[in-house]
Amino acid sequence: MQLALEEKHETFRQEVRAFLEEKLPPELAEAGRLTTSVFIDPEYSLPWQRILNEKGWAAPHWPEAHGGPGWDEMQKYIFASECAKAGAPPLAPMGLNMVGPCIMGYGTEEQKAYYLPRILSGEDYWCQGYSEPGAGSDLASLSMKAVRDGDAYILNGSKIWTTHAQFANRMFCLVRTDGSGKPQQGITFLLLDMDLPGIRVEPIITLAGEHEVNQVFFDDVRVPVSGRLGEENDGWTVAKYLLEFERGGGSSAGLEVALQRVRDIARAEALNGGSVADDPDFARRLSDTEIALESVKMTEQRVTAALAGGKNPGPASSMLKTARTETMQRIDELAIEAAGLYGNVDQMAARQPGSNVEPIGPAHSLTAMPRYLNNRAGSIYGGSNEVQRNVMAKLLLKL
Repeated sequence: MQLALEEKHETFRQEVRAFLEEKLPPELAEAGRLTTSVFIDPEYSLPWQRILNEKGWAAPHWPEAHGGPGWDEMQKYIFASECAKAGAPPLAPMGLNMVGPCIMGYGTEEQKAYYLPRILSGEDYWCQGYSEPGAGSDLASLSMKAVRDGDAYILNGSKIWTTHAQFANRMFCLVRTDGSGKPQQGITFLLLDMDLPGIRVEPIITLAGEHEVNQVFFDDVRVPVSGRLGEENDGWTVAKYLLEFERGGGSSAGLEVALQRVRDIARAEALNGGSVADDPDFARRLSDTEIALESVKMTEQRVTAALAGGKNPGPASSMLKTARTETMQRIDELAIEAAGLYGNVDQMAARQPGSNVEPIGPAHSLTAMPRYLNNRAGSIYGGSNEVQRNVMAKLLLKL
């Protein structure tokens, strides 16, 4: 695991900064700074992804053989950090971070040749069909049926909390093809088109007032067998592989930027003749959170190094997912406290990119509450943190 910043890394940092200054459009940077979730609408993420893809930088963690830039761990971290500081909009993770690596690991040569270039270019925009109304963190209890009929599977059931299904043209989906064995058995992993007859998407509006997630209904939907990833009834193996990327992926760089935002708000907001930053209790909790973030960064380096070396990070990905999401929520809570009363004002119109609606109170308070509300889901998605602790207890502590 390489942590020292070598001269080549400093040179690379300057290259990234110069690229961002030249190529990141102001309107996309504004959208990125107003983002309150790990997702942003594709009208902002896809133009930026196309710019990055022209440079060969759309998928920093992909191997060169599949279109990645061949960076080491420090270069990946520097790139993520500089993008976060510049306000670059986040790229949609479902294709680049999740199903893309899964296709590399389990796809046929035909599937790799077809899907991977389309993921890089943004031509395919993916959503994830995992959770169901009765199968969230207990994913093995999923019940959406897929019955084999010749060269197709016929799907009936529904998926829920399906992020950006309203935009996606593709879904990677877990279905029940056999119910006779253990719950983890009889699950199959499918890649499917979202415009197939019988698919219906219904919106779910979040606490933050945003349409990010959906419920997707399947009524006799025919999916070609050629869309199967891996073997029939062995989708649990593929799903676990993908979850390691979901839990271990991402970067603490965004958390560093968020923590700096809290510092700036605390210095700007008045309290008891000084500022919020001068309050001893607030300063102590801010310091505690900084320490927690340092531990996240170290764990992140371990997981990244394992993945880069072709190793399975195992329970370390569960440790990272738990620590990162809980640190993120601590940062959000500090931001709400620092912003004070104005942090509670619902200002959906004012925080839209390009809006001419003047915010009520300081601009730095605009996104404090929406971020807090959206990120409450962080300790649930990708497997709840309670489930992650069970994984750690079993694999690390042998309990």
